[in-house]
Amino acid sequence: MGNHKKLLQFLRPDPAVATAPAKSSSTTSDDDDYSYTPATPTTSASASTAASPYAASPWTQLPGLGGSGAAEDAATTNKQRTGLLGSLVKEGGGHVYSLAAAGDLLYTGTDSRNVRVWRDRRELGGFRSGSGLVKAIVVAADGRIHTGHQDGKVRVWRRASSEKGDDPTGAVQHRRVGSLPRFRDVLRSSLRPSQYVQTRRRHSGLWMRHFDAVSSLSLDAAAGLIYSTSWDRTFKVWRVSDSKCLESVYAHADAVNAVAAVGFDALVLTGSADGTVKVWRRGAKTKAGNNSKKKGRRDDGDTWHTMERVLREGDSAVTAIAVAVEARVVYVGSSDGAVSHWQWRRGAAPGAAPRNGGSLRGHKMAVLCLAVAGRVVVSGSADRTINVWRREEGADHARLAVLTGHTGPVKCVAMDEEEVDAAAPRRWVVYSGSLDGSVKVWRVSDSDGGGGLTTSATTTPARYSWKGSSPSPLRSWTPYAAAPEPRHMGAA
Repeated sequence: MGNHKKLLQFLRPDPAVATAPAKSSSTTSDDDDYSYTPATPTTSASASTAASPYAASPWTQLPGLGGSGAAEDAATTNKQRTGLLGSLVKEGGGHVYSLAAAGDLLYTGTDSRNVRVWRDRRELGGFRSGSGLVKAIVVAADGRIHTGHQDGKVRVWRRASSEKGDDPTGAVQHRRVGSLPRFRDVLRSSLRPSQYVQTRRRHSGLWMRHFDAVSSLSLDAAAGLIYSTSWDRTFKVWRVSDSKCLESVYAHADAVNAVAAVGFDALVLTGSADGTVKVWRRGAKTKAGNNSKKKGRRDDGDTWHTMERVLREGDSAVTAIAVAVEARVVYVGSSDGAVSHWQWRRGAAPGAAPRNGGSLRGHKMAVLCLAVAGRVVVSGSADRTINVWRREEGADHARLAVLTGHTGPVKCVAMDEEEVDAAAPRRWVVYSGSLDGSVKVWRVSDSDGGGGLTTSATTTPARYSWKGSSPSPLRSWTPYAAAPEPRHMGAA
């Protein structure tokens, strides 16, 4: 992210906070549920909310963020490479379904229809949609925030300019600047019968609209596109610059749960409750595509996605997809608790099959979310734990830690690199949102040293390795020519 130091300021103690014992609060804490086994003992002091202006905030600071001074905090930071830094709980704020870090701000989406904005341990406000819980959040390079909702809409917001300038204590205002699809496109298309498609039995709707919950969003910044998937079994392609819907693809036989623009070779992956992961290649439209009534008419310059292969097919639903762009590795989480991965070889011919690296199995229940940064892979699960993996040479992976502390399923995770000295091991800040209503902040290191959080104080981090030649329950890759052609609709 752009401004790591500002974003991490809320992890440091407030100089104005005294070190007296914390006063009782009606907000419940589950931080005592986690077990931490550091390399050397660390201490933390409870903070009094009476002496701090932070006491006026409904966000409650829980153990892990306190300290008696900058020197002690720095020493604790150096010792604690992997562990819980803190937890923020909004009383009555609802279940956390999505989050996104952008510069010095953190956005959290809940089932209360609110997107909350906070920075430096302070809630700076938020914005509320008319309907639909917030299931996905992405932030574009121009600062616009796109949110996907249960009601099938993608709403667009922009941070309003503040008279206080860069004052970190000032409220951050956001205003809604539009929605996907645009109202004028809906109005124009609604008068044309050719723009309607069958959505369910004896029902029809405009092809550019999702008629069920938006489950996932993915931004392809280089191409200037946003992809949205829905339980209506489609994914749609939107142009960021003008919010125009360029394409809609009926992609799967069941709800589409995840989408990822991989960032190389113009590939896009979609995962579904039908157990499949499909690989799509973005290209220019063809003349045949223009003339096909089944696919719909398209304007010049529109994108066109063709299915290249079925990457995975199984009985367990696909729930999450994440990409390590530099390593060209794709990770897929599923309802059986496994995280499968494939690697695309550099310099391979277009359309060449990726190598199947096997599966990482560390969860007892479904994997609900994934995040990747550097060599570190983080998976959140319905079993209320977070597994931290490190990618080794080839297809090998080592499990570095198991983060515990949430009392509900972990629904969303995000990662950001922490700025450290060049000689120090790389460290990452992990944000996890849960259906228990809390957002927890963790620090993880990609080195073996420094201890780690495990499910038991006596458990040591385990190493798991799978070779590409290992037997896999995943089906062999299916060429595009052998698969049924998906139904497309394009911009008229």
